[in-house]
Amino acid sequence: MENKMFQVSTLQALALGYSRAVITVEELLKEGDTGLGTFEDVNGEMIVMDGHCYRADKDGNISVVNNDVGVPFAAVARLYGEQQFSLGSITDIEVLRRELTNRIEERFGLNSMHIVKIDGHFDKVDARSEAPYRSHHVSLKEMLKKNQNAFIFENIKGSLVGVYFPDYMDGINMPGWHLHFLSEDKSKGGHVFDMSLRDGAAKIDKISNMYIKIPREAAFDTYSLKQDLHEEIKSVE
Repeated sequence: MENKMFQVSTLQALALGYSRAVITVEELLKEGDTGLGTFEDVNGEMIVMDGHCYRADKDGNISVVNNDVGVPFAAVARLYGEQQFSLGSITDIEVLRRELTNRIEERFGLNSMHIVKIDGHFDKVDARSEAPYRSHHVSLKEMLKKNQNAFIFENIKGSLVGVYFPDYMDGINMPGWHLHFLSEDKSKGGHVFDMSLRDGAAKIDKISNMYIKIPREAAFDTYSLKQDLHEEIKSVE
C-alpha cells in the first residue's frame, strides 16, 4: 500500500532554534494519523495517534490540541499495520530499538522510513517534556537545559508512537527510532528516554515516499543548515 511520510521542516533546523509555526495542527492532521513532533516555541511534546493531536506539557500532562496551534516540526504518516507482531518482556529502550530494527531488516527495510505504534503494559516509562521558550537562534540543546522536565511513569498502560529514519537521512530527522508515549487514559505522556515493557503489540508500516514542508519565511534562510549537528541532536534525543 502506498504511504508517505509528511514532515514539517527538518530536525536540524529545530536543533538550531527554528521553532516558528510552519503549518497548523489542522493542516498536519490532513497528512497523517500517527506520528510525533513539537509545537510553536517548543511548547511541549506532540503525540499524534488515531488521527488526534495531543500535547504533553512540561509536567507530562496531556491535553488535546486546538486545530489552529502552530507546528514548527513534526513527522506523520497513516498507520495501516502492514506488519504486526506481539512483544514480550523488553527491559529497556535499546533492546526495543534492536527488536524493531531486526523486524524491519527481515523485510528489507533498513533504507526506508517506518511508522510504528506499540500498545502495551509498561513497568516504567522514563520521559520528558518542556515549557515553551520564545526565542530564535537559541539551540534546542540550550533551550532544553532551561525548560526541560523529566518524569517517570510506573505500572502504566499506554502506547508508544514513533518514526524510523535511515542513517542517510541524518539532519532531516533523527536516524533510527524516535518514540513518544501516551497513556491509555490520555492523561500522561512525553518524549521517551527509556522504558521497560511487560507485554505489548506492535504495528509497523514501511514508507518509501516523503514530503517535506519547508518554511517559506525569510528567517528560515538565516539558519546555517550545512553544519554537522549529529552529536548535538543525539544529546537532546
